[in-house]
Amino acid sequence: MSTAIGVFYVATIPQFIPDDSSHLLMGVLLAVVHNLIGLLWFAGIIASARRAARWLGEPSVARLTDRLTGVVLVTFGIRLAASAR
Repeated sequence: MSTAIGVFYVATIPQFIPDDSSHLLMGVLLAVVHNLIGLLWFAGIIASARRAARWLGEPSVARLTDRLTGVVLVTFGIRLAASAR
């Protein structure tokens, strides 16, 4: 996995480095910015997952989910029973 990350940085970062800047410094800066954006993205996903878990844990949502799942499974069963073999 770390090889793929290295290939990504070698392939993409150099095209964003200005000619008149320090290549090492700018490359490290761009990598840090990329990692910070990733941290913010995953923090947002974690926060959203927590909210979704709380919402999905409510009894009314659980009942609705059970009913919808039941309807889908019964529908699949009826279609399977009615299909020609």
